[in-house]
Amino acid sequence: MTKFRVHLDKASAKWTRAFPLMQKKIEEAAACAFQQARKPAAFKRRAFTVSIILTDDTNVQTLNKNYRGKNKPTNVLSFPQINLQKFRRTALDIFPLKSEIPLGDIALAFQTIRRECLTQDKSLENHVIHLIVHGTLHLLGYDHKRHRDAATMEKLECDILRSLGYPDPYHESSATKKIRH
Repeated sequence: MTKFRVHLDKASAKWTRAFPLMQKKIEEAAACAFQQARKPAAFKRRAFTVSIILTDDTNVQTLNKNYRGKNKPTNVLSFPQINLQKFRRTALDIFPLKSEIPLGDIALAFQTIRRECLTQDKSLENHVIHLIVHGTLHLLGYDHKRHRDAATMEKLECDILRSLGYPDPYHESSATKKIRH
C-alpha cells in the first residue's frame, strides 16, 4: 500500500477552538481520499505527503487573488504539485525512491466555511471533512468543470465520506448532519 502523510498547519486559533479533535479526523479523511482515488500505477510503493493549512478568509483571499485571479475568499483551495492530466511515469523519477513526494497543498478558510455551515445547516466537522476529501481529490487530478467530471468526483466524494461514517454532503439534512461525534 502506498504511504501517505499529512502535514497540518493550524494558522488560525479559531480552528482549534471550533474543532478540537480535527487533526486525526482530517488526516484520516485525506488518507482515505488518497487511497480510494484512482492513481497512476507509478504511485505504487511510493510515499506521498500533502500539506493542509487551516487558515482564515484573509489568507485564502490573498491566495485566490494571486493564483486564480479571484479577489475573494473561498472555502477550499488546492494546489497540486504533480500535473496528473499530463502525467508520465518518469515524472516521479526526480524524487529518490525512499523520499516522500509532495502531492500538493490544501488551504481552508475558517470564516467562509463557518458561514456555509450556518446557511446550509451543516455541522462544521462534516463540512470540513468533505472539503478535505474534495481538496485531496483535486490534488489527484479530479475536477468538476465539466458535468461528467463533476458527477464522477461527487460520487467518489460521497463513497469516501460514507466509508468514513459521514453523510452525503450534497443531500445532507438536519436529521443526518450529526452522524459523527
